[in-house]
Amino acid sequence: MKKEYEILHKIPTLEEYKHLCSLVGLSNYINFNVAELSLKNSIFTVIVKDNNKIIGMGRVVGDGAIYFYIQDVIVHPNYRGIGMGQDIMNKLVEYLKENAPSKAFVGLFISNGKANFYKKYQFENYTPNINGTYTVINKGN
Repeated sequence: MKKEYEILHKIPTLEEYKHLCSLVGLSNYINFNVAELSLKNSIFTVIVKDNNKIIGMGRVVGDGAIYFYIQDVIVHPNYRGIGMGQDIMNKLVEYLKENAPSKAFVGLFISNGKANFYKKYQFENYTPNINGTYTVINKGN
């Protein structure tokens, strides 16, 4: 498949986000009742379109001062292997290099098998005394 897509600095609609999440098996892990607010509160967002169809996205979230996280780097399964994930990451990292202050912490969660992809962007465990963990709030839903 050739690279024929457009990367736009734009927030996906809730329906576009749901569609991408369903394609990559994330639907059971996202609370779509509040996802639209989460998307709107993003610091920087890009979407990828082939004609008018959404085929990828990525976003930067955080406090906008010290802590930033790269979130939701999603590529439609039919468009993998053509450099789209790299193009998305390039846009996100470019934004951070231009806008984040010196010593800003930029984190991300890495899907299984994708660590080498993110190493190209210098995402590694640099300090032996920091270990990334997380929890999820579950209110019985």
